[in-house]
Amino acid sequence: MSALAGELRKLPAFVRRDFLVAWSYRLPFVGDWIGLGLQAFMFYFLGLMVDPSKLPSYGGQPTSYMEFVAVGIAISAFITLALARVAVGMQQEQLAGTLESLLMTPTSPATVQLGAVVYDLIYIPIRTAVFLVVIALAFGLDFYASGLVPALVVLVVFIPFVWGLGVASAGATLTFRRGSGIVGLGTTLLVLFSGAYYPLDVLPDWVASLAELNPITIAVEGMREPLLGGTGWEGVGRAVAILLPLSVLSLALGATAFRAALRRERRQGTLGLY
Repeated sequence: MSALAGELRKLPAFVRRDFLVAWSYRLPFVGDWIGLGLQAFMFYFLGLMVDPSKLPSYGGQPTSYMEFVAVGIAISAFITLALARVAVGMQQEQLAGTLESLLMTPTSPATVQLGAVVYDLIYIPIRTAVFLVVIALAFGLDFYASGLVPALVVLVVFIPFVWGLGVASAGATLTFRRGSGIVGLGTTLLVLFSGAYYPLDVLPDWVASLAELNPITIAVEGMREPLLGGTGWEGVGRAVAILLPLSVLSLALGATAFRAALRRERRQGTLGLY
């Protein structure tokens, strides 16, 4: 227990480091928010061409395309950010020559992996909530305020699933130096067939049936139910029950892949090379 407590005490240092790094590069930090806003504007004008009758209803409530796609924008932006942070963070450590030094300290590899993403656990839910509130005010969207916290709970449960993919991507980066593209391609396909930007009804029946098993689909729909249908906590139970074991499995597999890559690089003496 004392060893575990000692490892947990190191996490605030990772949070402070990642915050200072993000804030030191203010243009990308601000550009991320500007990009979100521009994406919202693009989908707003695209939504003017969409027939509202083609959109699904939530909790018996009709929805506009902008309300429908806002959750998809938030989820897809989070996935892009989270995947990039873990893999790019590993690349930066290698390029700076600090990765080997960091792993030679009396710090568990699991702590290093968790430390690489713990900043996101704090930042991403705040970022998502602020984004949804801002675009709701800017575009007059009818979100249920009571659904914000249940939707964020779904997001928090979903975060480790993406982390698992990110840690696996970091392992591929350790081994192949540029190997994160494979994980990124797979994630792009999952987002494409998740119903984030268009209803699953427009897809062929067999594709739509498979898409309903997509963890990203489950997360997106789980957030839409309380925000658009006002179902509150009742609308998130199924999503949380499905996503929780998937997140645990993804994180475990990602950590296993990263440790295997780490052992290989240490054995070959190429850990510090990029």
